[in-house]
Amino acid sequence: MKSRSNARAYWRANLKYLLILLSVWFAVSFGAGILFKDFLNQFRLGGFKLGFWFAQQGSIYVFVSLIFIYIRLMNKLDKKHGYSE
Repeated sequence: MKSRSNARAYWRANLKYLLILLSVWFAVSFGAGILFKDFLNQFRLGGFKLGFWFAQQGSIYVFVSLIFIYIRLMNKLDKKHGYSE
């Protein structure tokens, strides 16, 4: 049986990862797609203005990448705290 302090440390680390990764996604989706759109539209990617691209495609790509990063981080965290399969 896992100790209570070990479970709290595990949960605290899990929340830290979630907050960091969701902050990155928010910065990319809201920041790049809305707030910094005018600055980013000076550049082009695939024939589209970069601000538009981030609003339509970039935030989705970043979100999918963050899912894989989260999986990797959680696998490491599970092993560290003895919750691995």
